[in-house]
Amino acid sequence: MCPPLGTDINAAPQRSATDRLGLAPPAQPAALPDAAERLAALGAQLARDLETLDYPRQDWVIPRHHASGAHVWDVVIVGAGQGGLATWFGLWRERVRNVLIVDRAPKGGEGPWATYSRMWTLRSPKHLTGPDLGISSLTPRAWYTAKHGEAGWDTLAKWPREVWQHYLDWYRDVLGAPVRNTWQLDHIGWDAAHGLLELDGAGERLLTRKVVLANGIEGGGDWRCPDFVRALPRSRWHLCTEDFDSRALRGKHVAMLGAGATAWDRAADVLEHGAASLTLTMRRRELLAVNPFRWMEKAGYLRHYASMDDATRWRWMTATFDFGQPPTQDGLNRCAAFANFTLHANATWIGTTLKPDRITITCSDGTAQHADHLLVGTGFDVDMALRPELRDWHGSIARWGDRYPAPLGQEHPVCSRYPYLNPDLSFVERTPSSCPPLAEIHCFNYGASVSNGFSGASLSGMKYGIEPLINGITRCFWLADETANFQVLAGWNAIDTDTSVLAGRIRTV
Repeated sequence: MCPPLGTDINAAPQRSATDRLGLAPPAQPAALPDAAERLAALGAQLARDLETLDYPRQDWVIPRHHASGAHVWDVVIVGAGQGGLATWFGLWRERVRNVLIVDRAPKGGEGPWATYSRMWTLRSPKHLTGPDLGISSLTPRAWYTAKHGEAGWDTLAKWPREVWQHYLDWYRDVLGAPVRNTWQLDHIGWDAAHGLLELDGAGERLLTRKVVLANGIEGGGDWRCPDFVRALPRSRWHLCTEDFDSRALRGKHVAMLGAGATAWDRAADVLEHGAASLTLTMRRRELLAVNPFRWMEKAGYLRHYASMDDATRWRWMTATFDFGQPPTQDGLNRCAAFANFTLHANATWIGTTLKPDRITITCSDGTAQHADHLLVGTGFDVDMALRPELRDWHGSIARWGDRYPAPLGQEHPVCSRYPYLNPDLSFVERTPSSCPPLAEIHCFNYGASVSNGFSGASLSGMKYGIEPLINGITRCFWLADETANFQVLAGWNAIDTDTSVLAGRIRTV
């Protein structure tokens, strides 16, 4: 397991190699002496802001009841990271309050920040907003300045990942988000008699009208790993996205496949913790240097990407995928500081042979590598067929390849596997009218990227990406109960005006 949050995970004998170049993780910012009082005052201000903005105040969603007496939730959100918490808050502000969040991790371990991530800082700019949904006293900056002061904010370059997790922990606690931790979703079923989804996990069944899958990058599929690596003894390899202690590889010769940001950050961490050597193999000839996501952080794009037609969205997203996303500069610098780090470009692994004292790797360029341990950081596949909880559903879910036949020369096998979503981010049936319950399952993980531009796994686009989800869920609930609500209005007899005071004052004819 990863050391506790707040410990210096980079402390190791070989740190001197990075120190010589002046490289070091950002120091954990010191809290002000009166930080507790300042945070309490910020919480009080947040409560005032929410009360001031609390209109309309009437609850409006009609409760459902099950014949068994089991509670029926309006929405269950799978994932208590930044996307899941913000989804709950958005529904809460719309007076949809019968909502539960579940997460497989213990409290404080949701998402990557306190688990497998080894980046020093978030790559997003420090002034970004998103989870706050426009409430100033809930913004990351408001929390940071309450705890560390305006001077601390001015000197902050980018968010240390541990500090970002502390913000999310505060966000959850100050709002009182209803999270059930260590609850692993195993299966989504359908109670046709009552028109409800059944979520099975942790030895419990939850009944709900809707489910939001806000379960991060891997929630849309699974991490990639070659079959010949998976065939090796489990003690001889790790995915870079697993939560393991890099100190376990001290003194070992390590081979890594993949050159994304997570791979570079983990490679640096392994070297800093004393690996004898590390060779990183990547299929590209040269390192990526351009990050298109920085250009795309514009209100016009973020708000209106999903408004474009299929051909235009396809053009934009395939171009973005072809650009790729480069590793962080920190990750590159940290690895380059070590003489025992080697970059093997323009090649990939095509096979392995296990021997008693080593693993021999055959590369596509005809070379061979020898290692004690393998690391794989080759990204992820978005494919609903890889999700065990969707085993009854994935064959009915429309993909982009089903709905948009790309013109000759514009084919993109990766994007074609992404789910084709409704405007409210619910799944679409591959065959019309074949599986109506799919409209009750909303995809707010990385699988939403091609349809929505940014997803629940993307902090940069959350401010805009969450709006269609909240609007769509509330629209569905209102339309489902419109008849019942109109009957109440038709029989409305609440007296708002005392007409008796007008007696004798108004002449009638």
